[in-house]
Amino acid sequence: MPSPFSDRLIDAVRKKQTPLVVGLDPRLDRLPSQLRTSNSGRDPATAADAFEKFCCGIIDVVECQVAAVKPQAAFFEMLGPPGMSALFRVVQHARAKGLIVIMDAKRGDIGSTAEAYAQAYLGDEDNSAWACDCLTVNPYLGDDSLQPFVDRCQQVDCGIFVLVRTSNPGGSMIQETETRDGPLFYTVADHVQQLSARLPGRNGYGSIGAVIGATHPEQLSNLRSRMPNTIFLVPGIGAQGATAKDLAGAFDSNGLGAIINSSRAIIFAWERDEYSGLADDWQRAVEAAAEDTIADIAAETSAGKLLQSES
Repeated sequence: MPSPFSDRLIDAVRKKQTPLVVGLDPRLDRLPSQLRTSNSGRDPATAADAFEKFCCGIIDVVECQVAAVKPQAAFFEMLGPPGMSALFRVVQHARAKGLIVIMDAKRGDIGSTAEAYAQAYLGDEDNSAWACDCLTVNPYLGDDSLQPFVDRCQQVDCGIFVLVRTSNPGGSMIQETETRDGPLFYTVADHVQQLSARLPGRNGYGSIGAVIGATHPEQLSNLRSRMPNTIFLVPGIGAQGATAKDLAGAFDSNGLGAIINSSRAIIFAWERDEYSGLADDWQRAVEAAAEDTIADIAAETSAGKLLQSES
């Protein structure tokens, strides 16, 4: 029988000895000069080809370092059909390298529309057009917008990460709205915890995860206690200002329970002063930035125990 997504993810994190996930967020104006052409900005097909080469090049250098990658669908969608074809090939390339694919598309709807999104993204090549292991989902249409995704996770052993407390400053406007039970994101967190607790894997975590921003470190710790069966996807480290020390509250005592996404700080590493000497070798800069991020997370959080368990 296939393993639940939560167990596959945790097994991959243990194998790679790090919770780091690399986000694939290609931006045309920041691509390495080697991948740009004079008409990249005018021709969607040329831009899509550059995005594909860039993301596949990142996958090639991080495949031995991380358990998963997280393509951001929006940057491909903006290029229309050529962009979506490029995204599909990026997903295929990641899967061929043995990486878990978390599609960051933040889908959310009700009824048959949610069912269609779930079927489109979640599953393997035999039962899903996109064949992703996991999908980010927006819950703010209510529980009936989540249930089709939860059902799909059970059917095909995939996972979702539900937006609970996001890293963007504007998220507070809705997520911190006070209710009689506390801020609104507590209500969402409790519901996600209930869903995840119903689908436990052998590691005690369910396949219904939560997106919790690293820019709220005190809330990370609080939600870790509140959601003991829920894996966190934690964005915000690097370009959004959070540090490895801010991540500590996301993990359990064994260094599990969270995966940490870093996108811009890694994939555009050659732009950073500390890697400027690698400007002519952008892939080596990406590799070095991933190595340094892995080391920082291990040094500042209980995820360092992942190294000890395999030594």
